[in-house]
Amino acid sequence: MNDTARTREVARAYVERSEQRDWAGLAQLLAEDMVYEMPQTGERIRSRERFLQFNREYPGDWHLSVGRIVADGANAAVWMQVSSGSELMDACAWLELSAQGLITRVTDFWPEAYEPPAGREHLVERFSRSAT
Repeated sequence: MNDTARTREVARAYVERSEQRDWAGLAQLLAEDMVYEMPQTGERIRSRERFLQFNREYPGDWHLSVGRIVADGANAAVWMQVSSGSELMDACAWLELSAQGLITRVTDFWPEAYEPPAGREHLVERFSRSAT
């Protein structure tokens, strides 16, 4: 298996194991000294154990599914559909893997939905998100 295929497989497993709350399985994908960052909140978590604890303690009944994975060598971008109760969101996680195939860095982007500015209605059509 080439690096890109392995990276794509690890990225998919990252989302699936998170969704399943398979913390032991997720730990197998992570480097011990991995770094997790959320640019919107300016938060950084250093270490596999702290990252796993963060996820175990995260509130709510949240769910993840893969929308798309783009991988190139040791890097992947994962577009996820996220639901929490009736709220639907898109998120994008950028993953970096070590030569051993472990995730060393995750950068999570959680863009907020917003209403578009007026004046371009003649160019666009609006669509509704639905749970996948």
